[in-house]
Amino acid sequence: MAPTAGLRWAGLFVFVGLVTFMLGFGLSFFHRVVPQIQKVALAWDDGIAQFVGRDKVDQANHLLGGALLLLGVILIVKGVRDGVRRVVEILNPSMKDGKVVNVLVRRQQLAAGPRIVALGGGTGLSTLLRGLKQHSSNITAVVTVTDDGGSSGRLSKELGIIPPGDIRNCLVALADAEKLMTDVFQHRFKNARGSLAGHSLGNLLIAGLVDQCGGDFDKALSMASEVLNIRGRVTPSTLDQVRLRAVLEDGTEVCGETAIVESGRRIRRIFLDPGEVKAFPDSLAAIREADLIVVGPGSVFTSVIPNLLVPGISEALAEAEAPKVYVCNVMTQPGESDQFTASEHVSAIIANVDRKVFDYVVVNTGTPSSVTLEKYRSSDQYFVDPDIERIRAMGLRAIVGNFMNESDYVRHDPLKVAQRLVDLLQ
Repeated sequence: MAPTAGLRWAGLFVFVGLVTFMLGFGLSFFHRVVPQIQKVALAWDDGIAQFVGRDKVDQANHLLGGALLLLGVILIVKGVRDGVRRVVEILNPSMKDGKVVNVLVRRQQLAAGPRIVALGGGTGLSTLLRGLKQHSSNITAVVTVTDDGGSSGRLSKELGIIPPGDIRNCLVALADAEKLMTDVFQHRFKNARGSLAGHSLGNLLIAGLVDQCGGDFDKALSMASEVLNIRGRVTPSTLDQVRLRAVLEDGTEVCGETAIVESGRRIRRIFLDPGEVKAFPDSLAAIREADLIVVGPGSVFTSVIPNLLVPGISEALAEAEAPKVYVCNVMTQPGESDQFTASEHVSAIIANVDRKVFDYVVVNTGTPSSVTLEKYRSSDQYFVDPDIERIRAMGLRAIVGNFMNESDYVRHDPLKVAQRLVDLLQ
């Protein structure tokens, strides 16, 4: 539940409580209190009559009473506001200089936002989440768990847990926590030696929470979410140990995400190994209840399709009534989508998933600078050609525009993409 979701009920309880108290007070002390009030009222009227005259006492009492009521309301509101602000500042020193009310109002707005499910992995999903969280706190990120390289792969093999890396990135992307805390989660031991070398501190913390929770990854994920105070929820597509298996264009089979990408050959089909894994129930429930579903962006074969291969997920997507959108990549990836056009990204998904899982395709038409394109070309990465007519010929609706953000890297602009996605619900 969102932090401010119960404010209306709390206000109602306070109001009912005050009315009940006043009623009980009146019933209990009526015969004792009323005579005293009458004495005070007579003395008050005599005092007022000396200034305005006996014939104007009622009018003066009416005006003075109204002024006192207004002053009382102002003092109560100021007292409550200052008290709440002071308590919040004690609990969270960063919320000063009038930020408390703005934060509460903003959280209430986000709590009333649409229920959004985003499926994917890698940097693509975490980038998109940074934009989506500006529109809603009812976000569920469904993350792929087939990474077998780097820190995630090592922890998965050594501890028998699902790879935490992509999950960590999504937690940080949705975080409302202090920058110091998110920096801690993203810190990597680059210069360390021995067993810590290359590990991400966030991955180690998640692994530690799993161990503390007796192997319950879901509970550990909830604890990490509370630490980072995230807007929404992050769930794996499955809690089962699973890896990728690919059939390449020459018929060769390769197992493992890292080996597949490093093979350097075009991928024909991709599978889960083992194929019969169990979808995480909360991920399926989120898909069924969603107002908007987003697939991607991300590596088409190793981030996007693996989620869709988990039994039950493509079925849930096909049955969902919410608008379903695939966000196509801006640049190709070597060893995975070499020289793919936008329609070829879509075709790869259709070829590997036996159901229609989206109706819209977000296609970027903004072009990077020639200097940037040359830099990417040296790494065998190319701009994804927006062949929109081919996408439309597949029976899909194209959402076209300049959704690119060109800085050190060419990526989607999360704010632009998120705004266009949310506009579908208008």
